[in-house]
Amino acid sequence: MSDNPTKLTSFDFAVQHLIDLALQEDIATGDLTTRHLIGPELRGQGYFLAKQDLVLCGMNIAVKVFQQVDARTRLIIEQPEGTLISAGTVFARVHGYYGSLLTAERTVLNFLSHLSGISTLTARFVEQIKGTTARIYDTRKTLPGFRLLEKYAVATGGGSNHRFGLYDAVLIKNNHLATGRSISDLIGEARAKAGQATFIEVEVESLEQVREAVVAQPDIVMLDNMDLALIRQARALIPAGIEVEVSGNVNLETVRQVALCGVDRISVGALTHSAPAADISLRLSPDNAEL
Repeated sequence: MSDNPTKLTSFDFAVQHLIDLALQEDIATGDLTTRHLIGPELRGQGYFLAKQDLVLCGMNIAVKVFQQVDARTRLIIEQPEGTLISAGTVFARVHGYYGSLLTAERTVLNFLSHLSGISTLTARFVEQIKGTTARIYDTRKTLPGFRLLEKYAVATGGGSNHRFGLYDAVLIKNNHLATGRSISDLIGEARAKAGQATFIEVEVESLEQVREAVVAQPDIVMLDNMDLALIRQARALIPAGIEVEVSGNVNLETVRQVALCGVDRISVGALTHSAPAADISLRLSPDNAEL
């Protein structure tokens, strides 16, 4: 996900925290069905089946879930993370005690389906702009608590990560401008005070705002909810050295035309807030083989 050790530590913490929450809300005081109907010594095996074409994401989390439910469980991963898998492909196999497999099943599938859904949708957007200079970026429109995982899924699908939160970059938006201060004033103060920011970006909605932003020299100018003609005009006003981002009203049908306007970045909130869950199943059966 990142070469930054702090970011990696945060990711590991987020994964463990979400696994703890997921297992607590699903199991709580115990799996009643499994406890009463499945013998504790019955061994089982299973395989994960992709029921649609998908980009696989979340197998590292699946391993942790199985291990937390029962450390004796073995997950054998047959397709690497980030692989484009065809419908009908078996991509992993699992061996363990049948009751433990049943107890972990839904939590594992929830993580896999959600994250693979995001990586799959991201890959579709990335494919649409192939051959252009643009890159696909995510946004902060993520499920609370899931941001690092969802951004990991975007990266797995070939997309790029925008800022991770309010703490790592400056993004001046319309509601900041609503205070009555000018774009140049806000960018200048951010440049003077926010030295630790990874970048300074300003969101603009008109050519007049583009001209004002360019004079103040932010790192990125975001063209918000502009049509193609306006994007082209705005792009022509922004010199080399300032990246151009487009956001708003971008979908799989329009993204290539936006990219062909010569922009650098296209941010798509739908990658995380509207990606459909990937269709994945886990098929289990008893197994008398030794673990």
